Amino acid sequence: MLSPTEVLRRAGILLLLWVAGIYMRAPILIAAPLGERIRDDLGFGQTALGALTTLPVFMLGLGALPAAWLIGRYGARNTLVASVLLTGVASMLRALAPDIAVLLGLTAAMGLGIAAMQPALPALVGRWCPSFVALGAAIYINGMMLGEFVGAGLTLPLLLPAVGGDWRSALAWFSLPAIALSPLLLGPRLHGKRPTQRTRGLPAFDDRLLWRFGLLLGATAATFFGMNAYMGVLLERKALGDDLATMLFAFNLTQLVTSIVLVFAVRHVLRLPRLLALTCLAHIIGLLGFLLADGLALLYPAAVLLSLTAALQLIVLTALPPLLRDADSAGRLAAGMLAVGYILGFAAPIAAGAAADALGSPYAVVAVFLAFNTAVLPLAWTTRTDPEY
Repeated sequence: MLSPTEVLRRAGILLLLWVAGIYMRAPILIAAPLGERIRDDLGFGQTALGALTTLPVFMLGLGALPAAWLIGRYGARNTLVASVLLTGVASMLRALAPDIAVLLGLTAAMGLGIAAMQPALPALVGRWCPSFVALGAAIYINGMMLGEFVGAGLTLPLLLPAVGGDWRSALAWFSLPAIALSPLLLGPRLHGKRPTQRTRGLPAFDDRLLWRFGLLLGATAATFFGMNAYMGVLLERKALGDDLATMLFAFNLTQLVTSIVLVFAVRHVLRLPRLLALTCLAHIIGLLGFLLADGLALLYPAAVLLSLTAALQLIVLTALPPLLRDADSAGRLAAGMLAVGYILGFAAPIAAGAAADALGSPYAVVAVFLAFNTAVLPLAWTTRTDPEY
């Protein structure tokens, strides 16, 4: 039986992991509900609007490989502390941006911070939580999903009214906890030996599994982040702009609920036949709902279906590398998969925004995401998720 002191120690570590997980996604998704206000103030087009949410996704891919080097060179904890601080400071400075160029530059810096957080957290779980690794991993993944919900789902109904409707104040206050969190991450004791030079290898880009997982991750990341970014203009086109807050709330709450369920059920879910093909098909059905439906009676189910299956596909793809490979190989596979997936997760929504600007219709956004998911469907059909294969 654990002593009260040990219970408090573990609770403190889990709380740090949870809050750090929140800031792996919340600073990205807060741009979606604030996007129209920022655009009205600074004046820019649909492509730049999409970039506010998707540029950090690109940085997640671009920063995956240097982040692995930083962890090997300076340690996972030092990398995490520095990256959380960079994320918080860059996110806060966005509130002072005088134009779209500065805003996007700070958004890119924030994305690099999050890119380093993403591999640092799983690297630390084993050293902070040697006897409760599974619980530690589940907690930070749940925090990540909660961050998506907090950033996109609670900004309009709670944060914005609390700061008088000013998007700059919303960004500033929202970023403060990340800055306060960074020194606290120095506290927990590290267990075990520091990783060796062998863990610093680059991904094997001739690995077919890397490209399979990376392309599928890119499709689901592009769909989820892209729909968050363009939800406002899509609803405006359907004369449903007043429902943006509730739609984003439902869209991102679904991710959170799915993550909680999958903490307990992911092993069973992985054994479902053609799992990734089913999630791709569900993406296509949900996107068709947004393309064809005019009323909320069909749009809400379409949003829930998209969000649920995006969370499912993300968690499954994240869980597979350590189940299929040894620790060193799994790290390289994950880094390469994240690099490919998040670069595509950025590029596709930007292409979607450019198509919408060129054609003068936000429905072009949905068409691009439909094409992407349709293109990877054959790949998903031939990719097994059974951890024993």
